[in-house]
Amino acid sequence: MTGSNIHYEIGDRTRATVHGGIGAIHLLARKLELDREIDRRLRLLKVHLPYHESDHVLNIAYNPLAGGTCLEHIELLRNDEAYLDALGARRIPDPTTAGDFCRRFTAASIGILQDVFNDIRLKVWRQQPASFFDVAVIDADGTMVETTGECKEGMDINFKGQWGYHPLVISLANTGEPLFVVNRSGNRPSHEQAGIYFDCSIVLCRRAGFHIIRLRGDTDFSQTERLDNWDADGVQFVFGIDAMPNLYELAENLPRKAWKVLHRRAKYTVKTERRQRPENVKQGVVEAREFEDIRLVKEHVAEFRYRPGQCKKDYRIVVVWKDLEHHRGQKKLFDDARCFFYITNDWEKSAEEIVFEANGRCNQENLLAQLKSGTRSLTAPVDNLLSNWAYMVMGSLAWSLKAWAGLMLPEEGRWQERHREEKWKLVRMEFATFQNAMMRMPAQIISKGRKIVYRLLAWNPWQHVFFRLIDQLRRPLRC
Repeated sequence: MTGSNIHYEIGDRTRATVHGGIGAIHLLARKLELDREIDRRLRLLKVHLPYHESDHVLNIAYNPLAGGTCLEHIELLRNDEAYLDALGARRIPDPTTAGDFCRRFTAASIGILQDVFNDIRLKVWRQQPASFFDVAVIDADGTMVETTGECKEGMDINFKGQWGYHPLVISLANTGEPLFVVNRSGNRPSHEQAGIYFDCSIVLCRRAGFHIIRLRGDTDFSQTERLDNWDADGVQFVFGIDAMPNLYELAENLPRKAWKVLHRRAKYTVKTERRQRPENVKQGVVEAREFEDIRLVKEHVAEFRYRPGQCKKDYRIVVVWKDLEHHRGQKKLFDDARCFFYITNDWEKSAEEIVFEANGRCNQENLLAQLKSGTRSLTAPVDNLLSNWAYMVMGSLAWSLKAWAGLMLPEEGRWQERHREEKWKLVRMEFATFQNAMMRMPAQIISKGRKIVYRLLAWNPWQHVFFRLIDQLRRPLRC
């Protein structure tokens, strides 16, 4: 790096933006008629001068896609003439106006907005091959959204001493899309209202045409009062269930031959030669300082029938028995054992497969992390529970748009396998990686002959995928 004689100057007539991918996202929103549906069904503004409801919603959703990490960063975009030209806009709402728009929402209008997003989601799903509709796996989890504010209506303190809100997120595990986001006070339990939104998600997936619907959740979501109805409706489920004394007793009384050793799957396949494992530095520190250390020795799995107190029929309980050793430094103190229980109405899969599927629900933690630190949608920038709920829903649209961009890619032609791999890699891509791959493309913006031309000024390895998306968006939808 030998550059030393460096000078800066401003181009007089050339307008360029670093967010060259925003045009593809806007083209996607227009192709799916997202803006038109928002304006038709969401009525919050009495006079549309100069903005419509869709302008506000897309403005908040585009902010994280264009690199914004908070509501105030909209101010940078509204003063970027090239960004405005790229979207064909004379102006966009400033942060204060965006916050005022969030405060106009009621619980009913937030529900309408989520219904609009889900109707558009159905359009995207209809573009998928038939294998996409084999199984829909729906996950649910709650997460704490902390805030340092003191005057935010609806905030509360949880058992960990954290102040803020406790939103519930219902997502489709197949694609990582958030189907419903429900804001709640900070001291509410994780499972509150989960049954209602599980039912809404089931209806949504049935409308899409999924053949099998499976629900997953941890011990807080074992909704025993709803299990009979879901089972009668043909919905499958795998939930964790609290390790109650009666379940422990049933597990301990199982015959010895009922238990099998649980062999965990390899996390990945070694494509070259297996390398020597480096020294475990963490374990060395634990032993040197004589911290108490719990080590897993072996896992066993078994199953039995069980009828929860609020159910009228038996279900399958799969139990994992973990043999543990307690160490201090290099000295073994004593042996221990713990059990983890899962309840399901799936009688066909093996007990091991049920355990692995229940463990797969942990991937939703990655989605929550992306909604918090990637799109920054699970934050509380406004002043009350409903307005922050509206912001969470609109902010999560940025993640959905990322997923939709990947899902719209075709899987056909000579390079079908390669195209399928690129498609699902894009769908599951972290938000920051998506920004670098598909959004941060320096482009000159030229307006001519009723066209907005993006002249890309740099290359990146995902550009061929980007142009395949553009080509696909110019074709008619399969609806």
